[in-house]
Amino acid sequence: MIDKVYPDSAAAVADIPDGAVIMFGGFGDAGVAENLTRALADQGAKDLVAISNAAGQGERGLSMLFRNNQVRKVLASFPVPGQSDAFEERLKFGETELELIPQGTLVERMRAAAAGLGGIYTPTGVGTPVAEGKEVRVIDGRDYVLELPLPADYAILKARRGDPMGNVVYRMTARNFNPAMAAAARVTIIEVEERVEAGALDPERVDTPGIFVQRIVEGGHYERGWVE
Repeated sequence: MIDKVYPDSAAAVADIPDGAVIMFGGFGDAGVAENLTRALADQGAKDLVAISNAAGQGERGLSMLFRNNQVRKVLASFPVPGQSDAFEERLKFGETELELIPQGTLVERMRAAAAGLGGIYTPTGVGTPVAEGKEVRVIDGRDYVLELPLPADYAILKARRGDPMGNVVYRMTARNFNPAMAAAARVTIIEVEERVEAGALDPERVDTPGIFVQRIVEGGHYERGWVE
């Protein structure tokens, strides 16, 4: 049996190099791999490109990396003002670059990367700064902008349960971005709250199959926990 379990978060992120492109899962509090992100902050990789829905929350998530000035650029949909002082400080002083991407476009660009597509055409962003410098094509009388695939070197994600083969189950809104990120990254690292034996997960309930996952680490419960 293939065993993808790593002993701890530090071991799971130890080889991430400077300049890596990393997808960070999460939607609000759900699906954020706190232990893995903290381990990456301790590991110290610099000049990172982060792809995420948000840009950190308070002292959590990506905020830990911004505080260390480890992120050169972030591609995000929802960097809410006031949520991450560390991110806003880096952005203010030009130490981090921000590229805003509409949420649906962000997910579809990931899916395009996972499927090996050359890009997608979407009406979202036509006539706005989002479309600047991009091909716009008329399809059936409507303008569409070409968006290129969005792959990553690594994905750092959180799941509710997982087995040693890498099959995982997310909980509720953690499914928003995490499955697409897992498929679009070259190396997917998932922190699970509960590790179960192979065969314990109902195949009909698996959200990301192990073929897309290279590393599993048991991270325990974040202090705010899950509500079962």
